[in-house]
Amino acid sequence: MRKLSEALYLLAITLWVGGLWALGYIAAPLLFASLSDRQLAGMVAGQLFAIIGWVGLGCAAYLIMFLLSRQGGRFVKSALFWLVLLMALMSLVSQFGIQPLMAQLKADAFPREVMESVLRDRFATWHGVSSILYLIQSLLGLWLVVWSNRGLR
Repeated sequence: MRKLSEALYLLAITLWVGGLWALGYIAAPLLFASLSDRQLAGMVAGQLFAIIGWVGLGCAAYLIMFLLSRQGGRFVKSALFWLVLLMALMSLVSQFGIQPLMAQLKADAFPREVMESVLRDRFATWHGVSSILYLIQSLLGLWLVVWSNRGLR
């Protein structure tokens, strides 16, 4: 059972961080480069980002449970725990804060595209905040990969 939980621990890190990097730095740019309809590219990318947000929250839940079972009460003193928690909080802020706000701005701009409306600047600002948060989460994910062996001790 121990080997299975360790394998799932490494799989959760791989899925979460690999998904962040593959989506954010390969798939989304490719969508915008390949599709002439930027609104469609943005809609598909947004759906993919929502999926990886849920994947991240699920992986974070498993990682925290794994660390708790492995380290007991001292897991809160672990830098690895705080790294996972920080990444999970970023996913929560994006999923339940920024993304719904951006969706509301798009809805308020309807029937026009948000980037062709008076809401363009607000949308661009929140998109920038979201992008910076995603970059930070991606870099923290690299740190999580490098430190992954610490959770196995």
